[in-house]
Amino acid sequence: MASILAYDLGASSGRALLGRLTDNRIETEELHRFGNDPVQVADRLHWDILRLYHELKQGLLKAKHQGVEVSSLAIDSWAVDFGFLGASGELLGNPYHYRDRHTDGIMEKLFADIPAADIFARTGIQFLSFNSIFQLYALKQANSPLLREAKRFLMIPDLLRYFMTGEQVNEFTNATTTQLYNPKLGGWDGELLGKLGLSESLFGPVAQPGQAVGSLRPSLTEELGVRSIPVYAVAEHDTGSAVVAVPALDRSFAYLSCGTWSLMGTEVEQPVISERARELNFTNEGGAYGTFRLLKNIMGLWILNECRREWERAGQSYSFPELVQMSNRADPLAAFIEPDDDLFLHPGDMPGQIRKYCERTGQRAPEGPGAIVRCILESLALKYRYVLELTEELSGKRFGGLHMVGGGIQNKLLCQWSANAIGKPVWAGPAEGSAIGNLAVQWIASGELADIWEARKVIRDSFPVDVYEPADTEMWQEAYGRFLTVTSLRA
Repeated sequence: MASILAYDLGASSGRALLGRLTDNRIETEELHRFGNDPVQVADRLHWDILRLYHELKQGLLKAKHQGVEVSSLAIDSWAVDFGFLGASGELLGNPYHYRDRHTDGIMEKLFADIPAADIFARTGIQFLSFNSIFQLYALKQANSPLLREAKRFLMIPDLLRYFMTGEQVNEFTNATTTQLYNPKLGGWDGELLGKLGLSESLFGPVAQPGQAVGSLRPSLTEELGVRSIPVYAVAEHDTGSAVVAVPALDRSFAYLSCGTWSLMGTEVEQPVISERARELNFTNEGGAYGTFRLLKNIMGLWILNECRREWERAGQSYSFPELVQMSNRADPLAAFIEPDDDLFLHPGDMPGQIRKYCERTGQRAPEGPGAIVRCILESLALKYRYVLELTEELSGKRFGGLHMVGGGIQNKLLCQWSANAIGKPVWAGPAEGSAIGNLAVQWIASGELADIWEARKVIRDSFPVDVYEPADTEMWQEAYGRFLTVTSLRA
């Protein structure tokens, strides 16, 4: 039976997932799962990119050892981060992690040279301090030898795909997240690059999801003892792949890709590049098959992950299910945080940062892991309502509920509290949204599925969707008002 392989790399772990399509039903098998821990070297935080490439090889080897014949593969990952190739085609240094501090204060410096309104009008991308444009400007300001010697800019999936195929190609959905791609021009913005002092030659041709971008290079097939197979560009930003996998019945839908980051939005045919969208710091990232993702980033379960890491450092080890159970026993709706406050961006003492935020906003800080976790999850649910209402405003649509996909949906309390907060149903599933969307684009590319809507129907028929109906709506409505006041957000 023919199988295809999806590599799905998240900010904390990666996986290799096999997919088979039989009688319009998808079967998946996790071949390989591995950690993805950043590496601190002195003051710099890096991705261990060669270790990640090694883990991709292990996925191919495990398929081989199981006697599985893989007919194609593709890679998706997080956005904004990148590596450089030199004149010889070799990697120049380990890519920086987007949470590295070398971009601190850089956004304001760049705006002194290029107004924010001009950048947004050209790209439609929200302003986040770690966007590729700010990382590149930081390297330029530091007179980095990496930038001086660089001949080609490749984002994380581009780079890993290059290691596998030798082809230097940028992929559309990830390229748009750089804040250097102009959707009106349909390519890299040469004028913007010129203002930044960057050569257009640094940026390669842009492939669309579903485009064949080479095959395994001979040195790799010889090393692993496998045959050469096609490699596709999919929606290589993992959120783009997750949106492909949303099992929506209605062509107008709202989604939340829930994991380390929470990304909420809707699918639109044209980017919404307006002053109101810039004011609300929404983004228009590229999607699959001629679409754009009108969405907003929310800090997500990173905050919980960092709390757990801090407790482990202090000798208190809790599993995620234990923390969720403890949170369910804590007092409800007692304290709130704004998940996207700068206090929560960088690694460190996250419980301490939550206490600091509560003290700063005149609240009693939660005490103990259960209360802290409850504060995080309830604050996320309330922020989801805030962003969902803004998404409706910008898109001109009204949504009957919210589709949640990604690993975060395994947290059933978060799903239920999200339904309570928005006052509408939450449809949760599938959990492996990014990997399944990756598989779906490969099947569309090979002709096994006709288009994205047939793929969504097959996904809906293949994976369970849990429905969460809203409860305690009056209590949550009152809490939403307090949340807006405490966080200084506006309804």
